[in-house]
Amino acid sequence: MAELLLDPKIRFWVFLPIVVITFLVGLVRHYVSIILSSHKKIELLQVQDSQVMIRARLLRENGKYLPRQSFAMRRHWFNNEDTGYFKVQKRTSNAQNPMTDPGMMTDMLKGNLTNVLPMIVIGGWINWMFSGFLTTKVPFPLTLRFKPMLQRGVELAYLDASWVSSASWYFLNVFGLRTIYTLVLGENNAADQSKVMQDQMSGAAMAMPPDPKAAFKAEWEALEITEHKWALATVDTDLLTAE
Repeated sequence: MAELLLDPKIRFWVFLPIVVITFLVGLVRHYVSIILSSHKKIELLQVQDSQVMIRARLLRENGKYLPRQSFAMRRHWFNNEDTGYFKVQKRTSNAQNPMTDPGMMTDMLKGNLTNVLPMIVIGGWINWMFSGFLTTKVPFPLTLRFKPMLQRGVELAYLDASWVSSASWYFLNVFGLRTIYTLVLGENNAADQSKVMQDQMSGAAMAMPPDPKAAFKAEWEALEITEHKWALATVDTDLLTAE
């Protein structure tokens, strides 16, 4: 296979502009997201219920590492008919129809405006302006399975999979500039789609199903039929016989 040489003009007029444009669009998206952001009010009761559900699930999955009495005490706190959390707490369904809630519709529109729309516009412009260009080559060999990902817009069956087309180079920059955004804008920035991860603690209530009553009943049933099998019953023998 003949070795290709990349024209330095392509690197200057295609490679660098895509990096700069992607970076600047990320900066604009960050500040626009700050302007359009709305503070979501999270009820303390929702956070409490979601954390209880997580604790119950962890008890079912890891209860085998607890002595039987400790496991029974914890399950009693959840499932007791008179004082158990899942029996005492009464919740109502808080499901909302997005089509009738203007707040949810507005948040969806803002998300599409700040995340999806810029990617479509810039990606379409790059695909039209620099269609068919090869911008760079990765410094290590790749298999043919990487061709659809790295050579989008360049349909050459015998081209080395290490070459990167202009369209693929744009998408690599979209997800590869996160570290630069963190250095420039700080950790809690809205320049990339990974910003959702920052809401893990406060957004834990979002993991709560819309019908807490049904979720409590399902978790109560799952915990009720869980059988305790202590995984450390023969740990001393296993340590002595281990090679």
